Amino acid sequence: MREAIHNLEASKIREVANAGLGRSDVLAFWFGESDEVTPEVIRQAAIESLQRGETFYAHNLGLPELREAIAAYMSAHHPVVDASRIAVTSGGVSALMLAAQALIDAGDEVVAVTPVWPNLIAQPAILGARVRCVPLVPGDGRWTLDLEALLSAIGPATQLLIVNAPNNPTGWTLTRDEQQAILAHCRRTGTWILADEVYERLYFESTANGCAPSFLDVAAADDRLVVAHSFSKSFLMTGWRLGWLVLPPALVDAMGKLIEYNTSCASVFTQRAGVAALAHSEDITPRVVAHLKACRDTLVPLLADMPRIRVQPPRGGMYAFFELEGFGDSLAVAKRLVAEAGLGLAPGNAFAPEAQGWLRWCFASKDPERLVQGVDRLKRWLLAH
Repeated sequence: MREAIHNLEASKIREVANAGLGRSDVLAFWFGESDEVTPEVIRQAAIESLQRGETFYAHNLGLPELREAIAAYMSAHHPVVDASRIAVTSGGVSALMLAAQALIDAGDEVVAVTPVWPNLIAQPAILGARVRCVPLVPGDGRWTLDLEALLSAIGPATQLLIVNAPNNPTGWTLTRDEQQAILAHCRRTGTWILADEVYERLYFESTANGCAPSFLDVAAADDRLVVAHSFSKSFLMTGWRLGWLVLPPALVDAMGKLIEYNTSCASVFTQRAGVAALAHSEDITPRVVAHLKACRDTLVPLLADMPRIRVQPPRGGMYAFFELEGFGDSLAVAKRLVAEAGLGLAPGNAFAPEAQGWLRWCFASKDPERLVQGVDRLKRWLLAH
């Protein structure tokens, strides 16, 4: 076994979930997905595709009609994106790994902004890269970027910068000025940017284009920028494993080859579901965002009213990330909450060492009453400890 694989850490989120899976008495908020099923119109499109017998290989880069639909969807929210720059992938995770494979050699320097979903750190490590983490700065339940610290960490030797914003788990989001400063600096150093923007539509601030600030809004088509997206969050399609990349034109043909050697292509019936999702996006996604905002506004004030907890409403995403005073080991606390309170949360140190003492609560719940019940369980547990 390669040393990089041997040294991979097991998912601490899965470790907590494994302690509670199969227990009907546990209120689970550990994974980053809604408990609401995919809308009927999307499921029906896949059913009809299967009934037509569409069970064969597709183009490596995706069905032309899906690439066109993604390009139209992106262009409605950002400067025009041509369909020739779109690569359809078998999930957002695959999109991110493909981007890493395209851009990173063993020994390359990669800079990542943390705390962050652990896959984004593990993927370059799997490829043998050296990952340097630049932490966000916590304060009173909110995390912010030290822009100067980030820019100082990126030099001519930095092959790739990885940024996830809106961020999982913190809800932190880049400002337009920060994006422009980062892009200008990376142009000078020759550094690629991999922007994980899968939560861009799950944004609770009012904006003209209905989404969070994107690097696509400030970059040129030929910039060293790769943007990763997924159908999972905005369309309630986590189990479908369908995503896409927006690429500079020079990278598209190479990405088609990489997809061939990874997954060959996304399944046709899944792509048909993606076409339907995009056709109904303005019926589906605004409703999802409005519901998530209601869930956020149910959960966060209840947490904020509790002693020993520091939390702020996230600007984007689907998570409340809160600091729990007096409890140092997040993983141990999360396991105890499962065993002693029947409450399933993700440990902060799954996302970065600096998030030790924090917990992530996914508030994407079809029934907000589950959130209230979860808070009651946490409150009783804290009173007993």
